[in-house]
Amino acid sequence: MGRREGPPQALLFIFQGSIESALAEPLYTEVGRILAAEGVLSVVLDAPAHGEDAAPGDPLELNGWAHRVAEGKPFLSPFLQRASAALDHFIAMEWADPSRIAACGTSRGGFLAFHFAAHDSRIRCVGGIAPVTDLAALREFSARNPPPATGELALATLAPRLAGRPVWICIGNNDARVDTSRAIGFAQAVVAANRALPTPPDPIPVDLLVQSTPGHRSSAADHRRLSAWLRSHLRLPASAE
Repeated sequence: MGRREGPPQALLFIFQGSIESALAEPLYTEVGRILAAEGVLSVVLDAPAHGEDAAPGDPLELNGWAHRVAEGKPFLSPFLQRASAALDHFIAMEWADPSRIAACGTSRGGFLAFHFAAHDSRIRCVGGIAPVTDLAALREFSARNPPPATGELALATLAPRLAGRPVWICIGNNDARVDTSRAIGFAQAVVAANRALPTPPDPIPVDLLVQSTPGHRSSAADHRRLSAWLRSHLRLPASAE
C-alpha cells in the first residue's frame, strides 16, 4: 500500500478482542466511526489469544490470557510490539500525524490501551470504557488454582509512565466483572503520579466518570463522551453536536 493523498491524519488505536468480533459487534468500535467523519484513522488489532493470535491447543480469549500468565508464556510484549510496529508503519507511510496518536478500548481493550500507552510514548492520550485494571479481578484468573501472579501487570503499576498525558476512564458504579474500586484506584494512582512530577500539571489531566450503569457494559453514550474527549486532545474542530 502506498502513501495516502493529503496530509497525515490523527490516528486512533481501538482495542477490545479480535478484529472479527469488532466487525460483528460495531459498538466496540463506535468511537472510531464517530471520529472518522473528522478524518481520524482507526486501527484495530487482534488482542492476545484472540483471532489470529490464538495458539493451537491453548485456551482462547481471557482464559488464554490466564493460561499464558500461569505458564510464563509471552503475553503482553508480543502484542505491544505489534502495535508499535503498526504505528511505525502508519507514520512512515505519512498516513498518521505523529503528534496526534491516541489509544482506547473497552473492558479488556482498555487494559491493552493503557499498557500500550505506557509502552509507547507516542500515544498522546488514552481512554478506557469499563476497563480491566487488574487481572486478579477477573474470574478467569481468580478461579485458577493457584491463581497466577498478576500484580506487576495491574494498571496502577503503569501510573508513573502515564503521568503527564491525558487519561480518561468511565466505569459503572457496581461493575463486579472488572471491579469498580480497582478502576477508581487506578485513576487515583495516575493522579498521584502526576502530583509527583517535578512540575505537576494544573489541572491534572485525569478524567474519571463513575456512573449508574448496570453491571459491566458499555453504551453508545460512553463512546460519544469518549469521542468528545478525544476530539479535544487530538486537536480536532469542535463538534457541532
